[in-house]
Order: sequence, then C-alpha cells, then structure tokens
Amino acid sequence: MNLLHDIPLTALHFYLTAPYPCSYLPEREARSQVATPTFLISTPVYSQLMRKGFRRSGTHTYRAHCDACQRCISLRVKAREFKPNRSQLRAWKRHIHLEASLQPLQDKPEYYELYERYQRARHKDGGMDNEDPESYRSFLLQSHVDTMLVEFREPSDRAQDGRGALRMVSVIDLLDDGLSAVYTFYDPDLPRAQFGVYNVLWQIELCRKLDLDYVYLGYWIAESRKMSYKTQYQPAQGLVNGEWVSFAKENAT
Repeated sequence: MNLLHDIPLTALHFYLTAPYPCSYLPEREARSQVATPTFLISTPVYSQLMRKGFRRSGTHTYRAHCDACQRCISLRVKAREFKPNRSQLRAWKRHIHLEASLQPLQDKPEYYELYERYQRARHKDGGMDNEDPESYRSFLLQSHVDTMLVEFREPSDRAQDGRGALRMVSVIDLLDDGLSAVYTFYDPDLPRAQFGVYNVLWQIELCRKLDLDYVYLGYWIAESRKMSYKTQYQPAQGLVNGEWVSFAKENAT
C-alpha cells in the first residue's frame, strides 16, 4: 500500500461537531461530521469521501450530519449526458470569448478585490463566514488535493496593457471520477452577464475533455433560493439515503 495514495477510509477518524447555527436555513441548528487527520486525505481518498457526500473548505473535510434534518443533498451532474437548455446556450454564447487560464493557488490582490465585491453584492444577507482576507485564504487557497484555480478574463487583444479585465475566478478540485466545484466568484457589476451559468457549463465541458463522469456542485437544499440553480443542469444525481439517484428538476421541489 502506498500510504499517501491508497489510504483506506478505515484509517481515518470521524467526529461530530457541536451544534451551530445553520448557514442556509434560519432558526435551525446544524452539525457536521469531520474527517481527520487532514494530511491523510489525498486526492484518491477525497474522491471516495466525495462519493459519500463530503465536501471541503480549505483543508477541512466535512459533510452535513444534523440531528433532525436531512435537507442537504449532495448533487452532481452527469457530464457525458448533459444537454444545455436554451437559456444555458445563450449564456455560453455570451461569454465564450472569455480567456480561461490555469493558475496556481496564489494570493493575488486582484483576486481578493473581486471576491470582496462579489461577496458584498451576492451575500448582503450574510451566510458566508469567509469575508476577511485570512478566512478567504484558508477557505480557497489551502488544499491537500489536486486543485485548479482558473482565471477568466476579457480577451487580451482588447486591453491596452495586453491583459484583459478579470471577470471570474473558479477553484476546482480534480477527482478520480470528475470535478468538484469548490467555489466561483465573479464580477457582480455587469447586469446582463451570466458568469455563474457559463462557469458551470465550462466545468462540464472540461469534465468531458478529461474523460470524467461528473461535476459535483456541492449541497442543494430545497428551501434555499441561492441553491435552486443547481437543479437546472440535467441529468443530475442526488445522494439520498447513501445512494446516488436520479434527481430531475421536477422532483426537486
């Protein structure tokens, strides 16, 4: 056994956190099941954990494990079978000109400035705990698995300095069966833009190019308006009672 790449899940320890206020549903308490030690959670191990409903925030690997609630459903898109609807096709055509480039996980002031503007515009009601620079770095710029940071810019030939305006940044984990959308933030000040839609489509297309099966979109909660977009990408599967089952849009209401 290669200790760093073939760790069985039985080598990990799991513990439950104390209850804390739910970030998604008001007046509810949440708990998480956390996998440790973090240094043993390599990409192959994390891929197994993802299939069991885990996610990560920085090097913190967890899944929802609430006492009296099972609203959080892990959702993944079947990339090979995905077919965009008309609205998604319009978003694709609108932003296909953006130049995407892979970058190392790095702390660029330009990234944080965009992240901060996005948070102020999209999370005015709270719900995010990663707004200060230190929390931002811990959340997005630390990883023990194979992680990509992708810049999306306006074409460089349109810029006087040869460097197009930064429109979007996406952090993506590479799994053995797909991609995990960790977090994406984008310019919130362009009213006709559909950067979020375009980004999911871009990840699905990348998944196909890499000959992988799924794009994992994280948790979906029926009562959360901010998560409703995730069921727009079909066909999808949801993790229900430990099994991945078909999760059509009309069944997610």
